[in-house]
Amino acid sequence: MYFNLLRFSCQFSCRYRSMDFRRLKTRSNSAFRLLYHLVLVTKFRNNSLTGEMLERLEDIFRATLAKWDCELIEFGGESNHVHVLFEAIPSIDLSKLVNNLKTVSSRLMRKEYAAHLKRFYWSEKPMFWGGSYALISVGTQAPLQKLIAYVQNQEKPE
Repeated sequence: MYFNLLRFSCQFSCRYRSMDFRRLKTRSNSAFRLLYHLVLVTKFRNNSLTGEMLERLEDIFRATLAKWDCELIEFGGESNHVHVLFEAIPSIDLSKLVNNLKTVSSRLMRKEYAAHLKRFYWSEKPMFWGGSYALISVGTQAPLQKLIAYVQNQEKPE
C-alpha cells in the first residue's frame, strides 16, 4: 500500500512538476483546478450582439457563475457567439450550469434589449441562444494562456 502511494506521488510530482499548485482550489478533502471553455451561439447564428450587449453579458455570466461557486476567467465574443472561460468545482452539474447560464442571460437580454432584438427575432416565442452549446475542458498550463489570448482577440462588434 505504502509503495503504491509513494509510486503515485512520484509519478504525480514528476508529471506535474511545472504546474503551479498554489492555484489549486481546495475543499475539505480535495484539491482541484477545473477549467472549461463554453461557446454559445445566437439563435439562427444571427449577428444580433453589439459591443454594449457583450459587456452586459459578461456581467450576467460573472454574477451567475458566482452563484454556482464558479469563477469567470475570461469572456469575449463576436456578433453571433460568445466564449466563456470559467473555473468550476467538482460537485457542479455542468449541464445544469450551462442551461442556467443560457436561461438567465437570455431572459435578461430579451428584457433589456427588446427593441434591438425584435429586428432579428420576430417570432412570438422568446429566443436568444441557439439550442446547442460547446463545452470543452481546458489544460492548466500553456493551452489556457493560448485560449485566453484567443478569446481576447475576438472581433467585437460596434
